[in-house]
Amino acid sequence: MQKQIWSILFLFILCGVVNAQNNDINIKVFSEHEKTPLLGATVLFEDLEKGAITNLDGVATFKNIPDGTHHVMISFVGFKTIETNVTLPTSKELIFYMEEEKGELDAVVIESTRSSRTIRRIPTRIEYIGGEELGEKNMMNSANISMVLRESTGIQMQQTSLSSGNQNIRIQGLDGRYTQLLRDGFPLYGGFSSGLSIMQIPPLDLKQFEIIKGSASTLYGGGAIAGLVNLVSKTPDFEPEMDIMLTQTQASGTTANVFYSKRNEKYGVSLYGSSNLQKVYDAEDDGFSNLPEIKSFSFNPKFYYYPSEDTTFWIGLNGTYDDRIGGDIDKIENGDNGTNQYTEENISKRLSSQAVYTTKLDSTRNFTIKNSISYFDRELNVPNMQFKGKQINSFTEVALNHTNEKNDWTLGANLYTTNFDEDDSAALQRDQNDVTFGAFVNTTFDLSEKWILETGLRTDIADSWGIFVLPRISLLYKNDTGFSSRFGGGLGYKTPDIFTEEAEFLNFQDVLGIDKNSLKAERSYGLNLDFNYKTKLFNDTVGFSINQLFYVTSIDDGLLLNLNSDNLFQFENAPGEILSKGAETNVKFSYNDFKWFFNYALIDTKLRYLAGNPRKPLTAKHNAGSVIMYETSTWRLGYETYYTGSQVLSNGTETTDFITMGFLAMRNFSWGGIYTNFENFTDRRQSRFSSLVPPTNNNSDFPEIYAPTDGFIFSVGIIIKPFGNHSDHHD
Repeated sequence: MQKQIWSILFLFILCGVVNAQNNDINIKVFSEHEKTPLLGATVLFEDLEKGAITNLDGVATFKNIPDGTHHVMISFVGFKTIETNVTLPTSKELIFYMEEEKGELDAVVIESTRSSRTIRRIPTRIEYIGGEELGEKNMMNSANISMVLRESTGIQMQQTSLSSGNQNIRIQGLDGRYTQLLRDGFPLYGGFSSGLSIMQIPPLDLKQFEIIKGSASTLYGGGAIAGLVNLVSKTPDFEPEMDIMLTQTQASGTTANVFYSKRNEKYGVSLYGSSNLQKVYDAEDDGFSNLPEIKSFSFNPKFYYYPSEDTTFWIGLNGTYDDRIGGDIDKIENGDNGTNQYTEENISKRLSSQAVYTTKLDSTRNFTIKNSISYFDRELNVPNMQFKGKQINSFTEVALNHTNEKNDWTLGANLYTTNFDEDDSAALQRDQNDVTFGAFVNTTFDLSEKWILETGLRTDIADSWGIFVLPRISLLYKNDTGFSSRFGGGLGYKTPDIFTEEAEFLNFQDVLGIDKNSLKAERSYGLNLDFNYKTKLFNDTVGFSINQLFYVTSIDDGLLLNLNSDNLFQFENAPGEILSKGAETNVKFSYNDFKWFFNYALIDTKLRYLAGNPRKPLTAKHNAGSVIMYETSTWRLGYETYYTGSQVLSNGTETTDFITMGFLAMRNFSWGGIYTNFENFTDRRQSRFSSLVPPTNNNSDFPEIYAPTDGFIFSVGIIIKPFGNHSDHHD
């Protein structure tokens, strides 16, 4: 009888054990801020020594987990580790949200490469600006994005007009027409609008910048010879976000920006508005403007629809009105009673639409279709001359993206059209229509834990210009010691149009249109190699990282503007190459709340189609910068120093090198913050080195601009966050 009792008890225990080991459970892991699934997170039942990796849906599956309380640890690079206890039996599905680790870039998802990979696992070299750094640059210049780009290593903002303040972006010494500017993957500005593009993009609704230096034409088509800049907009979250930013300068500039976003299960919205009012400013008291009079207004509403967890559709509308006039102060303020009577006025109106549909076909494939249509109307008035026209651009793309743990690929096609129509009253009719169809494939493959390969191929058919086959390749090596290296290269091209820096400098006066029968498209190749190392020094008290880049870009059939026998300016192809080569160094130290950034750029751009291979004008060969930051939850203080080396003007004259300095201070509160910025407080400006003689009505020849023209700018501002001053950005 006793044996029977023990047998029954043993049977119950055995059944209980078997039952206890019969728990199947799914653990879902999402990012706390974006609410998106995390691929590759590690989930570990420590006491059981059972682990799993999350799939594309952020799910880790476990079988035969016994009843009881277990210690679970969830970890993912760039996010704070979660350690918690789970008691079974419980729900068959548990959901955890991981908080991003401040200061980590590994978790940043880059959009410009068309993949869902984090920056650490992308072979293409990409520079990322976001979070605290972007917020800091917003305070330095809340009217447009020029400050963000100007203080990036190897990037120069070239001012093309003293009167209007127009600027073009130069990457590694190459003209602005060789850089493609994108917003959320859409071509942002081009052709007629390119000369004013940088000045008309307010920064407050942007969450990150992605900069690719070197040929990126395989990814986005013609024009990305020097590189591309992709501006990524903020998207609505379940928690409402609102930012109100007001800035005032001593130079009589006033800027107001407002951003709001919010979503629920099915719908979302983001609303953005900006205004910039600038009175004409004469820093030298010579009767000629250093800053033009500006009236600029922008709005950008977006509406989102989420019919399911796997599908998102959004539409947006972007509008800008910008009126800027510079030149003779008396004429601007009093009409025709001015002394020199020279003014330059730009009136531009822009309206563009964006629509994006993205859906998840299955656990590994996403399908996207997008479209934008943009309208641009610009009127440029100088004495005795007017340049006026309208441009309509359209962009349509379809893409299929496939992602798994070791291999990503994207297959797509797009159609890009431009239509520039000059005003019918113009003496020189320079209308131009272009249509380009392209198909592309891009793939990234994990060869091993340490080696990742990325390859791409694009074929573009450009009406009247030909067929362009553009391969590219990038290879990444990384290890667990903090070292990584990237090597890459590719081909590029650019079809000609009249909207170059040289033509802009001439206000397009006496510039002939593009002759498609005599001109060829510009072609290029580019290579780059970089090394990265990140570690801790002095008993892990000091963070240290360094990035060293080497690059070369060559352009054949470069577009030149030369004076012909009729004293008109005519575009021609260069008989030789434009060669840009150099190096960039970026170093970062961090200790507690202090950070020090140092950068140096060697830019050696030669015009090899001219005798003697002279340096490209208005391109400094040596540039360096230093930024010291002190950041706490209460204070943010920054001190900047930038060195610009000597440059060569078009007449062969060599300019003086110079140093500019700036200081920023911000005090954070629960409701927002207040800040003050001393930009160029040593008051370095070109008039201290060489004459900036105001032109007369009969002499509109400006000197070339190689240094700041506005001098010291002091500003104060306030940021109001009605829903709380929480920081969830990367640094």
